[in-house]
Amino acid sequence: MLEITGTIPERKMRQQVLDSMDLERERGITIKMQPVRMEYQYEGKHYTLNLIDTPGHIDFSYEVSRALSAVEGAILLVDATQGVQAQTLTTLREAEKLNLHVIPVISKIDSPLARIEEIRQELVTLLRCAPEEVLSCSGKTGEGVEKLLQTIVRQIPPPISPSTGEFCALVFDFKYSDHRGVIMQVRVFEGEIKKGDSVYLKAAGEHFGALEVGIFIPEESAAETLKAGEIGYIVTGIKKPRIASVGDTVLREKSIRAGLPGYRTPAPVVWASLYPESQDDFVPLRQALERLQLTDAALSFEEESSGALGRGFRCGFLGMLHVEIITERLRRESHLSFITTTPSITYSVTLKGGKTELIYSPIKFPEFGLVERVVEPWASINIIAPASYVGAIIPLLYEHEAEVGDSQTFGDGRIRLSAKVPLRELMRNFFDKLKSVSSGYASFSYEMAEEREAEVAKLDIVVADELVPAFSRIVGMRRVEDEAEATVERLQKVLPRQLFATKIQAQALGRILASRRLPALKKDVTGYLYGGDITRKRKLWEKQKRGKKRMQKEGKVRIPHEVFLSMLRSE
Repeated sequence: MLEITGTIPERKMRQQVLDSMDLERERGITIKMQPVRMEYQYEGKHYTLNLIDTPGHIDFSYEVSRALSAVEGAILLVDATQGVQAQTLTTLREAEKLNLHVIPVISKIDSPLARIEEIRQELVTLLRCAPEEVLSCSGKTGEGVEKLLQTIVRQIPPPISPSTGEFCALVFDFKYSDHRGVIMQVRVFEGEIKKGDSVYLKAAGEHFGALEVGIFIPEESAAETLKAGEIGYIVTGIKKPRIASVGDTVLREKSIRAGLPGYRTPAPVVWASLYPESQDDFVPLRQALERLQLTDAALSFEEESSGALGRGFRCGFLGMLHVEIITERLRRESHLSFITTTPSITYSVTLKGGKTELIYSPIKFPEFGLVERVVEPWASINIIAPASYVGAIIPLLYEHEAEVGDSQTFGDGRIRLSAKVPLRELMRNFFDKLKSVSSGYASFSYEMAEEREAEVAKLDIVVADELVPAFSRIVGMRRVEDEAEATVERLQKVLPRQLFATKIQAQALGRILASRRLPALKKDVTGYLYGGDITRKRKLWEKQKRGKKRMQKEGKVRIPHEVFLSMLRSE
């Protein structure tokens, strides 16, 4: 589309032209939305098309929903080799909720593995449309793209926006520049804005001056004004974190006018702690997190400390891919080495006295016997997989405490399964296991559901009668004994032997569930003796035994940093 409309000259074209981050290009996924404006001539008329390329992964569904609020129609791209995926259904539901006109398109039709007619039938069933309404395209050869552009012009309605009246725009994304501060990507719904205008962010309650306004082609290009119906950017000059956020409304000035619908603060659902490998890197790690927060308002963090790992940060994320992307970006952009603890979720715990607390760290979970009731979040999930793999997927769902719902045949020999699963179980490598049992053919999407009473317990690890907080975690009652056995066994293998015998214990539910004994390092105290009465040796052995007993009572086990790393990696 960019080539046909002449938006990007041929000499500047490259693979994945809209994916600007190295991480996006390496993984072949879109992480940040990318808007672009195209000019198109059709039947003697001039058309301006504003396109937003959105991420497909379910962790970024909140951002996608804001992008859908900024447009009049959507192109539903379905890979000719993969077919309809689970996340396709989630995004499609959101588009239908907003009454957007959806154009179904089968892409990658040039691939030798393309199953065009099968996928066409899937889309016909899904959208209840005629087969001829489903277009076929190839981004590689350009086949069918001209027809798609003509269909966009004919079918998607132009924006109906009054150009006069009070200025009002929706923030659907933003990024940060060291020199120009936060740059907001907006869709203007009413009025217009020009460079130098004073504007106001409704949800953030912040005034700023528009240092520059412009459009994307796809690089930023300054313009005189941004008018109703247009998509563009506003340079704010703001250099504080947590000011700009996706879904906020930009107005001319503070007013009683309500913001545009749909704004909500992105709520983290997964928590993980980041500890610098060297405590000298604590301040640089904080600065790196603050810098990332300027481009991703969904990231939240606060300071915390651990006796074993030192000072670090408790961070909130939207999902497991979000954890992966943020930690990878931190490593690449700030060149820091840090430890990421096992992700956990938030529990609402009611104590015996009636007091309710929100617990997002296993260390702070109350002791067994003090807890009256625990409530945890659940997720609704959709899985689409070939029918031949359903027999392997169902046991996996039950292993992860899922309530399996209805299933329906979907397209050519594929089944769509729906289920409800505790969110903690999704973080127990569920996605990796699903890919493994389905040979990579299953696709999976989830959305947050209701909260339910949880049957969970806090599993503590005690080494030489001393609790090690870094190893504590919350596990389901069904798995608590298996986890206890596996953890002490793993720790016995990686913990260096001490000068005295060391007990490694796992305790939960008010009792010890698993125990291992790490034998003491042996020293031959009689090695220098040669001959003589055996009582001389016995005397030295008894003295050694008394010393070891005293060390066992008073000695402390120093757990090396590498042991913590090894235990976290094995998780």
